Formats: sequence, structure tokens, C-alpha cells
Amino acid sequence: MGRLIDDLLAYSQTARQTFEVRLVAPGSIVRHVLGNFRDEQESRRVEVTVGDLPSCQADPTLLKQVWANLVGNAFKYTGKRECPRIDIGSRLQAGEQVYYVRDNGVGFDMKYADKLFGVFQRLHKAVDFDGTGVGLAIVQRIVHRHGGRVWAEAAVNQGATFFFTLPGEKTLS
Repeated sequence: MGRLIDDLLAYSQTARQTFEVRLVAPGSIVRHVLGNFRDEQESRRVEVTVGDLPSCQADPTLLKQVWANLVGNAFKYTGKRECPRIDIGSRLQAGEQVYYVRDNGVGFDMKYADKLFGVFQRLHKAVDFDGTGVGLAIVQRIVHRHGGRVWAEAAVNQGATFFFTLPGEKTLS
């Protein structure tokens, strides 16, 4: 219950928190986030690759929350894989920088993708995977506040990829 209350408070605060937008290096944020999973990565032998993550305009604290939630989900949903793999990177698509976290975990059925970013919307049973159903809603709220987009692609038992965009060199209002 305490974790649920904390997550709901975090969700609420993302709507009211003031921005301190500046040019940030997502690579250093991701390395910091991955440091929080070092023990799990080593004990489960999770193969993690981090590709190029170009700079963007963002609030570094809020962006860290986005990466922490997405990377945390990747670790969680690869928990039952014999050879877990997580890829973090970016690509230029239609002139827009797209960041992503891809895993080879349990995935989900795309017909339920519209439920992913809602509060308390879970696509897996709570007994199978720990969580409150608030993390992806936080990700979406933060990304939208920055003027970006977030979406996912997946297949059952074939993993999932979560994508998001953030502004590049332009200044946010």
C-alpha cells in the first residue's frame, strides 16, 4: 500500500512540478539508472547494450524518472527469461530523435496497447509481476509535458519496445 501511495504521489507531482529544462545527456542518466540494477544485472546475467543517446532538452530529474521506469520494467519483464536482453538506444526517424528501451521479455498483445499508459492499467497479473500500474502513466505524463510522444510495440513472449521522443535543440516554453 505504501508503494502505491508513493507512486500516486509521484504521478500527481509530475503534473505540478516546475521544469528546469536544459540540454542533457541521456547517456549519463541511463548509466546512472543502470547502476541501480547492477546487482540484478550480474546475478541474472542480463545482457544490456546501450547505444548512442543524443542530447535533448529536458528536465534532468524528470528524464531520469522516465528512464528508471522504462529500464525497471525491462528488468522486471525479462525476469523469467533464460537469456535476458535489454537494448537501450535511439534512432532518427522522420527528422525526430526517438529513444527506446527494448527487451526480450514476456511482451504483451498489441490489441491492449491503448491501456498501457493509463493509471492502474496492467496487462499482466499482479501475482506474476510486481508493480502498482502507475509507472507507465508517469512516463507518459513526463514525456507529454516535455512536448514529446510515447508508444510501445510488442508481441506476446517476444518482448516489448518502448519509444519516446523529446525536443532537440529547441527551447520549451
